[in-house]
Amino acid sequence: MKRVLLRADFNVPLKKGRVADDFKIQKTIPTIKKLLAGNNQIFIITHLEIDGKTPNLNPVKIALEKLLGFKIGFARGKLPLKPKKFSERVVLLDNIRLNLGEKKNDLAFAKRLAFWGDSYINDAFAESHRKYASIVLLPKFLPYEAGPLLKKEIKHLSRFFKPKHPFLAVIAGKKFATKEPLISRFLKSADAVFVGGAIGNTFLARRGIGVEKSKVENIKIPKSVVWSNKILLPGDWTMKQGLILDAGPKTVKTLGELAQASKFVLWNGTLGICEKGFIYGTKTFAKELGKSKAYKVVGGGDTVAAIRKFKLEKNFDFISTGGGAMLEFLAKGTLPGIEALKKK
Repeated sequence: MKRVLLRADFNVPLKKGRVADDFKIQKTIPTIKKLLAGNNQIFIITHLEIDGKTPNLNPVKIALEKLLGFKIGFARGKLPLKPKKFSERVVLLDNIRLNLGEKKNDLAFAKRLAFWGDSYINDAFAESHRKYASIVLLPKFLPYEAGPLLKKEIKHLSRFFKPKHPFLAVIAGKKFATKEPLISRFLKSADAVFVGGAIGNTFLARRGIGVEKSKVENIKIPKSVVWSNKILLPGDWTMKQGLILDAGPKTVKTLGELAQASKFVLWNGTLGICEKGFIYGTKTFAKELGKSKAYKVVGGGDTVAAIRKFKLEKNFDFISTGGGAMLEFLAKGTLPGIEALKKK
C-alpha cells in the first residue's frame, strides 16, 4: 500500500467550534475516494487560519468523517520529527501552519514532511498562489501530480483567457490592490467590467460622485482605468447613515440584462455587505444569472458562501474554490503551486 501526501484546502469557517460550511471539504471527497480505490493510504495536509490564529483541525476531522462515513486517523499538534504509523486508510495531519517551516517555505521542513509519503498530489487550487513549503517544495522530494480538483479549476478558469463574446466581468468586494491586475486584464478582453462593492465606492469618488461617509481607498488609479468606457459602476444603492451598503434595483437590473445578453460571465465579490444582512444585490443578481445562457463562473469565499446560503449553486456552470488564487490565476495565467508541478 502506497502512502500519498494529499495537499487539500480545508480552510473553512467555524461557528461554535464546528465547521459552518463544508463546501471545500466536499469538493475534495471525490479525490479521496479515487485514491482509496487505488489501494493507497492518504495523509492529508491542510491548514486553517481564523483572524490570524491557527487552531487545531479537530472540527475539520469531525466534518470529514461525516462526509466519508468512517473514522479517520489524526496526527494532532505540530508535525512529529519522524512519521508515525496509522492503521487508518485516511489520516489528517494537524494544521500545517502550526509549523513555522510552512510559511517560511523551509527546505528542511519540506523534506521532513516528505518522509510521510511515497508520492505527492496537489489538489489545493485555493492555496496554490502561496509560496509555502507544502505547495512549492514537496514536489522537489517526491513523485508528484496535480489532483482532479486542481485540474478542474485550471480547465474551467482557463476558458476566460480566450472568452466568447459578449463577455461580462463582475468584480466587487474590498481592496482594489487585490483586484487591480484582474480589472486591468479584463479591460482588454471583456466587453464590460462592472466594479462594485467597496472598490466601486472608490471608483465613484474618483468620478466625482458623492459617496458620503462610505470608505474610499487612498490609492492611485490611472484615469484611463477610472474613465474607461468598459467600466460600469453602480447607478443606485442602499445607503444608511451615509454608508453605501448594497447595490440598488436599477444597478441589479442593468447587470441582469447584460448577463442575459452575454456568452461568458465571471463574478468575484459580493455586491453588498452580506455578512451584515445586505443581501439584496448579491441574491437578486445570482437569481438573474439563472436566466442567462452564458457560461457562468463564480469565485471568492464571501460570494460562494452567499450563493450556497441562497441555494443558487445551480445557476452557475462552475463554482471555484479559490478567492485570491482565482484572481491571481486569471490575471497571470499560472500560480506558484502549478509551476512547481512543471519542474523536473
